[in-house]
Formats: sequence, C-alpha cells, structure tokens
Amino acid sequence: MTVLVGIKCKDGIIIGSDSSATFSAGQIRTIEQTTKKIQILHNKIIVAGTGQIGLGQRFCDVVGRGYTDKKFIGKNAVQMASEITHLAIADFQYTGVNRGEYGALVAFQAANDIHLCEYATADLQPELKTAGIWYVSMGSGQLIADPFLGLMRKVFWDDGMPSLQEGIFIATWTLQHAIDVNAGGVNGPIQLAVLTKDGNARMLSEDELTEHQENVTGVLTHLCGYKDKLSGKSSLPIPEVPKM
Repeated sequence: MTVLVGIKCKDGIIIGSDSSATFSAGQIRTIEQTTKKIQILHNKIIVAGTGQIGLGQRFCDVVGRGYTDKKFIGKNAVQMASEITHLAIADFQYTGVNRGEYGALVAFQAANDIHLCEYATADLQPELKTAGIWYVSMGSGQLIADPFLGLMRKVFWDDGMPSLQEGIFIATWTLQHAIDVNAGGVNGPIQLAVLTKDGNARMLSEDELTEHQENVTGVLTHLCGYKDKLSGKSSLPIPEVPKM
C-alpha cells in the first residue's frame, strides 16, 4: 500500500511518499512496517515506486546503470523517459513480469532542464508533467490524493505552477491528509525529496519536514477559526495563514 505525490514547480521538482510497507500471504495482509520508498541515484535522479519491492529494486538498478553507462547523454526529456521505459521493460520481461505490477515517479535532468515523469502502473509508459498538468499521485492512496491536489490547485495555484517551497507545502499536506484518512496501509513518516534547477537531488531533513508540517497545522488553525466565525461563535479576526 502506497501513496506517491509528484509536483513540478517553477524552480524545482518534489517527489513525496508515505513510509508503509505491507507484507502479505496471498490476498491476506500480515504485517506492516516502515520502509524507505524514495531513492536518490547518483545525487541526480529521484525514484519512487508503487508495487512489489523487488521490482522497485530492479527499476532503480536499471535507471542507475543507465546513468552510469551514459545511456541518457545527449537525449532530450522525451527520449530519456522512453529509454528508461525500454530498459525497465526489458529487465522485467527477462523474468516474465506481467504488466500492471509496478509504476513509478522519476525526476531527472535532461537538455539543461529538470523534469518529472510518471511511469504508469498499467504499462510503464512515460508521461512528462508540464506547466499545464504539474502534479500527479500514484498508489493505493491515489483516490484520496488526487481530489485533494485538485483542491489545492483551485484554491492556491489556479494561475500556474507553485514555487518549490509552496510545492513542498502542497506535498506535505496532501500526504498527511492521505495518511490521516486512509483505510489502512498508508502511514508516516512522510518522505520528501527535491530536485533543484541545478540538477542536484536530495532528501529533505527532519527539521525541514517539521517546518512544513507546522505550516499545515497553521492553515488548519486558520480554517477552524473561519468555521467559528461562520457559526457566530467568534467575532475575533481569523488567524492569518502562515507565510511559507
């Protein structure tokens, strides 16, 4: 069980996930434990997957070797995205993996720009996110995350892509919402990685995550104050939304 969130920003890219791994015996889930779902390869590429852990290991190995073997040099974003699909499908077919077993979000640099690509779970075919469609979610938590991301866009960023700091706030709130209301198998702590315009990737620190979680708490406090004003319980000014 997984929820992944990817956001293309004006000055960077964010990929986030929950931290829950579920074990199963056939169709019966047995245990759940914390795991790392986001991998950073060569400090340049971010990968987060949904599906079997073993397939995720192989997908990361394929992408990492593609980078080491210089298979992506000279390619534009579409060509690099397609090359990753070609390499991954070839590896999966080697052991007879059926389609629909694995999907991923990948952030990378190509042609002097950074890109966010969704590899659909159905067939691993790539889709690059654009200024028009700048967010994506995947995994079992997608039915929770997609409507929430749509609301965030309508309320806060209807005029275009957010900044990187704003995008981190969106990802944090979306993931926390999915963790809070899911029916099981999606749990914290939240993991977030960023790819900046210089092509360097890193995981956010615990302190950075705490700061954005506090921003989420601040917005919720603001909304609670608005509820009291609507109901006539308070005539005090509504607390301001914290600045990001």
